Amino acid sequence: MILLRSIAFTAVFYVCSAAGAILMIPLLLAPRTWTIAAFRGWAKCVIWALDVFCGVKLEVRGREHIPAGPALLAPKHQCLFDTIVPLALLPDCCQVMKKELVAIPFYGWYALKSGMIVVDREGAAKTMRKLLADGRGRLAEGRQLLIFPEGHRMAPGSAPDYKPGVAALYSLGVACVPVATNSGTHWPAHGFLRHPGTIVVEFLEPIQPGLKRPAFMRELENRIETASNALLAAKV
Repeated sequence: MILLRSIAFTAVFYVCSAAGAILMIPLLLAPRTWTIAAFRGWAKCVIWALDVFCGVKLEVRGREHIPAGPALLAPKHQCLFDTIVPLALLPDCCQVMKKELVAIPFYGWYALKSGMIVVDREGAAKTMRKLLADGRGRLAEGRQLLIFPEGHRMAPGSAPDYKPGVAALYSLGVACVPVATNSGTHWPAHGFLRHPGTIVVEFLEPIQPGLKRPAFMRELENRIETASNALLAAKV
């Protein structure tokens, strides 16, 4: 049954994504905020389909910590779903994404149109300078910056591997909202099986600006890993 439901969801996901990509073409000539709104609608459709076809519900905790204005968010990254949920929950989400994703037809176009921050992970110092410049500009627009601290998907329960990009953005003097999740137990990073249950996305208390980089990284990792491991242990 899980196999059949997962196949049905995957089919709906790709059909709806393809249809949405075509319907969004006129938005390339419209204001940026229209593309953000379209992304939000698409993300909500994915969340709905995941519930209907796979029995995977979404529970959002710590809504009081979801920022309305400029802020930095640092979510745990276990699967593709982690990139979709923020589009539905944040008012003006700006994700940091690797440049390879821009090469994807339609998606890359809309990512650029919506003002996502594109980085070359092999660019070293040049990449960091661009990240800081772009991040400063997006914050000045009142947007919410989102960067996955580990830079890539990690299997649930695996040893953390936090990268310096999140600390660089934190140095811009903005509060950082850690985000914990158990998404990988229901939407694995690889394969198309979707396991019934509840994906919990938990916005944690913000880390206020002003910490030195080592202290910030320790605090961020401790909060995210402790909360994420608690969600995994709960087996919801």
